[in-house]
Amino acid sequence: QVQLAESGGGLVQAGGSLRLSCAASNFVSRDVTMGWFRQAPGKEREFVATISWSAVKFRGASLYYTDSVKGRFTISRDDAKNTVYLQMNSLKPEDTAIYYCAAERRYYASNSVGLFDPDYWGQGTQVTVSS
Repeated sequence: QVQLAESGGGLVQAGGSLRLSCAASNFVSRDVTMGWFRQAPGKEREFVATISWSAVKFRGASLYYTDSVKGRFTISRDDAKNTVYLQMNSLKPEDTAIYYCAAERRYYASNSVGLFDPDYWGQGTQVTVSS
């Protein structure tokens, strides 16, 4: 059974940083896309960032960020640990939300990562940014 376990959330002041981790277990695939979504109180869940990669050599890693986090958030992965990270810098109160990790056994090229349609979800981790 695939499991995604998020960690790293917490309370931080505006301008501060947090790093979220998403450790995947029982998730092995030639093609992988993992990403982060968030949901603030009273709002719909929104896409934050995604990273897509493949064991097929000519397929380079694809990254995608929603406009509101570009230049502040960085998504990365550690294959040895089967973990994806979201480094969040210059946090703003509007970044406050529950952050969810998600995964799909599919590769997306850079111009199509917006089609990310997760098969698996984590339980979420709370990020609170105080002003």
